[in-house]
Amino acid sequence: MFNFNYYTPTRVIFGKETENQTGQLIKKAGGSRVLIHFGGQSAIRSGLIDRIKKSLDDAGIWHTELGGVVPNPRMEKVQEGIALGKDSRIDFILAVGGGSVIDSAKAIAYGLAEPDLDVWELFAHTRTAKACLPVASVLTIAAAGSEMSNSCVITNEKTGEKRSYNDDLARPVFAVMNPELTMTLPDYQTQSGCVDIMMHTMERYFTNGGNMDLTDGIAEALLCTVIQCAKILHADPADYEARAEVMWASSLSHNGLTGCGNDGGDFSCHMLEHEMGGMFDVTHGAALAAIWPSWARYVCKDCLPRFVKYAINVMKVEPGSTDEETALKGIEAMEDFYRQINMPTNMKELGIEPTEEQILEMTRSCAQAAGGKKGSAKVLYPEDMAAIYRMAL
Repeated sequence: MFNFNYYTPTRVIFGKETENQTGQLIKKAGGSRVLIHFGGQSAIRSGLIDRIKKSLDDAGIWHTELGGVVPNPRMEKVQEGIALGKDSRIDFILAVGGGSVIDSAKAIAYGLAEPDLDVWELFAHTRTAKACLPVASVLTIAAAGSEMSNSCVITNEKTGEKRSYNDDLARPVFAVMNPELTMTLPDYQTQSGCVDIMMHTMERYFTNGGNMDLTDGIAEALLCTVIQCAKILHADPADYEARAEVMWASSLSHNGLTGCGNDGGDFSCHMLEHEMGGMFDVTHGAALAAIWPSWARYVCKDCLPRFVKYAINVMKVEPGSTDEETALKGIEAMEDFYRQINMPTNMKELGIEPTEEQILEMTRSCAQAAGGKKGSAKVLYPEDMAAIYRMAL
């Protein structure tokens, strides 16, 4: 195992009707002028925004709001939020939604904390943040784990680039998690979220660095639970217990817990997907499902012990006559799981068929964002990235 630094300062308020505590939580955190940031009209139609506004009013907290965040959140909306925040002297950002909204809120918080600088420079990695306004969330989608993580991902619609920025400055102050708020999600969105949750753990699991038995055990239990609950929710979207398990798994998968003691993780699939999302605006979790089987087959020989362990302990396959056979059985079992929950296993099933020119453009952009190479299970160079994209067609 490697040395590690585990830092998870976010307070979690979990359970039914917990969104009604939002005003007091912000007051306790020192917020006095709040930007409520959210996505589409569903948060309004459901009454959630009104309940949160009442909670803020009861706590004596001034607030304004900005909706319209879309999946793969855009830089244009971030800039709109920064401008509104400056005009309104905002000192606290409350995200009401899932990962896209929380990521957009974090970017706005960075921009307001350093208002004379271009916030995109953080995502282009030409500078690092020195400050960030406090951010918190009322979670409505279990997927990204952004409610407890140090990361956010923004798409620059002018350049087609989808880039991440990680910094502990943006770790949320608190996260309100009421599983009931996720019950109205379409099944496709629920299952895409389950894939994203699993991938945040799998990116840390498939490494050639150090590992801890305890961390592996936590990761494997989380993955098995999400697989089971994804199937339950596919059949019965109103199952509260399954919703609760998935929502808590979302946070634990991406707050650093499942990576303690390893080399920091692989994250090649996320980098490959970012280019797919930037170019084709596809759903993040579904696109991860589409790229993972090809990545797994491409790298498994270089990380064989981990793939064998995953096949047996998570996918519950019977060992084959060789380790390679066992690893491949595990990958096939994962594909079968994706099919059971109507998730794609390749790009065509996802609904995209990039041309060779587009594959080369995604490869160039991915390699540039990764600094020329990426990976731990197997270090990928541009020619490897292109090969995986072609395999996934």
